Amino acid sequence: MRAVLALLLFALPLSAAAAKKPTAAQLEAQVKTLTEERDDLKQRLAGTEDLQQELVAARKARDVARSEGETARKEAEQLKASLRENQGGSDALLKELQEARQAVTDSRAKMDQMTTEGEELRRKASTVPSEGDLVTLGEEVVPARPVNLNRVTPRLKSTGLLSGRPKGVVVVNVLINEKGDVVAARLLQGLSDASPDAARANEACVDAAKRIVFDPAASKDGKTRFKVWQGVGFYLD
Repeated sequence: MRAVLALLLFALPLSAAAAKKPTAAQLEAQVKTLTEERDDLKQRLAGTEDLQQELVAARKARDVARSEGETARKEAEQLKASLRENQGGSDALLKELQEARQAVTDSRAKMDQMTTEGEELRRKASTVPSEGDLVTLGEEVVPARPVNLNRVTPRLKSTGLLSGRPKGVVVVNVLINEKGDVVAARLLQGLSDASPDAARANEACVDAAKRIVFDPAASKDGKTRFKVWQGVGFYLD
């Protein structure tokens, strides 16, 4: 028992020394350490908040990008559908454009041809016609005069037993050369009747006109004879 008490008595001073309060310097050091740890935690917390905000912004940007991508995909599908629907219309417009261009080209070619022909006509009109030239009847030309018109009659035939001969006026245009011969003839005005008899009567008048002999058309002084187109009328009664 004495040994235990002695041990306890010996140990009491040591416990008291161990329970001695820290000094002011030690407390300041501890406060400084705690402050640094606090500031470090604040910085870490601020960094974490920034990361969270960036993560939220990234998620929003991702959602916006998805929405815009979906809208663009739908618009592309609508555009493809419209192109497929309008393909036929585009082909028709292209064909119309090509036809319009061809029409313009043809019109220009026609205008060039008419210009050339007009210049040729002006050239001929400005020159004095010579013997045998084809001229147009006018003040400077004496028309051709038929010589045997009274002896030339159309040979008319009727196919119907009860139908009469066609009646009316037929005009034939004849080309008379500088010798007074008819070298061409064409129907200028036929009978109004559309029957086969009327058609044959028109042909008979054309044939009769080819048998007419003329004094040729000539200049007013009678020195130059020309080739002309003139009309010959037949009155069928």
